[in-house]
Amino acid sequence: MHSIKAGAALPQLDSWGTVADLGSTITEGEAKASGHVHFGTPTSPVSAGYFACTKGKFEMVYPFSEHATVVEGECTLLNRTTGEAVHYKAGDGWFIEKGTPIAWDIQSERFVKHYMAVA
Repeated sequence: MHSIKAGAALPQLDSWGTVADLGSTITEGEAKASGHVHFGTPTSPVSAGYFACTKGKFEMVYPFSEHATVVEGECTLLNRTTGEAVHYKAGDGWFIEKGTPIAWDIQSERFVKHYMAVA
């Protein structure tokens, strides 16, 4: 069992380079990425863990379906297909289907989500 509680210390996050190294296109800022996978791997069909990013904007087409909950920070996600933009903060969550084009705007100095992804 892995508990995720408000205010609890996060595990050590590994540097993953920038979101561009993960297949995204950076449109503003550095968008340095880090994370910790506690089930699967970043490239396995099913994985779960933490993803963190520094302030910035980037775009990606989701290569997997994802359920995520914001643990720290704030962001706005824009669905490029529908035009819907939603602001998220700690405690908020989403489900995004594989193939959805999303524009990310990380507004806090650091953003962290816990996710479960299925390719």
